[in-house]
Amino acid sequence: MLKRIALGLAVLAIAWFAYAADSAPAAHPGVFTPKSMTWGPGPPFLPAGVKLAVLEGDPGKPGPFAVRLSMPNGYKIPPHNHPTTEHVTVISGQFHLGMGDKFDAAKGTTLPAGSFGYLPAQMNHFAWSKGQTVVQVHGEGPFTITYVNPDDDPRKSAASTP
Repeated sequence: MLKRIALGLAVLAIAWFAYAADSAPAAHPGVFTPKSMTWGPGPPFLPAGVKLAVLEGDPGKPGPFAVRLSMPNGYKIPPHNHPTTEHVTVISGQFHLGMGDKFDAAKGTTLPAGSFGYLPAQMNHFAWSKGQTVVQVHGEGPFTITYVNPDDDPRKSAASTP
């Protein structure tokens, strides 16, 4: 009986420490738990609906950066490219990635949670999510995006809205 009580207390202590560690503020400015990340709206160069958390650096300035993007089910990013290599790690959900100048889901690759990929500078690619999906993107800033079809650029429609 005493062993069962001791075991039960040990399990509760472990569970409490795991909870406390996950909910505690970061011990260092460069260390994040999922609950300590600050999420905001995505940048204007991405279609509406995405959320962004900046983990390191400033993606808009020269130097290293790391961000997370949280996408709703069915979120799509039209064909585009970047002037620098883009590194993508799938944290949760399913991220789909295709190469080319036109969005074609049949040409995409499914990247489940835990997957990693990198896309060389100037490589045209497109992406979409299945289910709530979080990816981490890191690279060298400034991080910019050029859409293959300029009409796909959300900044264009935002600029024309009065």
